[in-house]
Amino acid sequence: MNRENKKKSFEKNYYRTHACKEVFVCKVCDRMVVPAGAGTEHRNHCPYCLSSQHLDNEPGDRSADCGGVMDPIAVWVRKNGEWAIIHRCRICGALSSNRIAADDNPVKLMSLAMKPVSSPPFPLEHIEELTRLMYGD
Repeated sequence: MNRENKKKSFEKNYYRTHACKEVFVCKVCDRMVVPAGAGTEHRNHCPYCLSSQHLDNEPGDRSADCGGVMDPIAVWVRKNGEWAIIHRCRICGALSSNRIAADDNPVKLMSLAMKPVSSPPFPLEHIEELTRLMYGD
């Protein structure tokens, strides 16, 4: 069954209480994504490119009409030390947080984690001047 028909086939919030065992093709990298190896029963993003699809307004409800591609834009660490990916929808701009899966691409995850360090919001050549302004000489 493809992802587009899930909303029509199951009652609201079905995926909150039931495992999502469907195989799907990633809309970004066109690779086949299977739930096996994820370490969770709720596979919701591609382990290769980390992209997702905007299907839910609330986790598991499949009520989003958007259907846009959700790009991975950052990672964050939860209280228990578990990593999660922040996704942003290309169409409506909605943000969501998804737990990482056991088989996620570690290079992509580290690339997301290092993004703020490699692309700071200020020019690196001015770091000394900014430091002096903040703390004095």
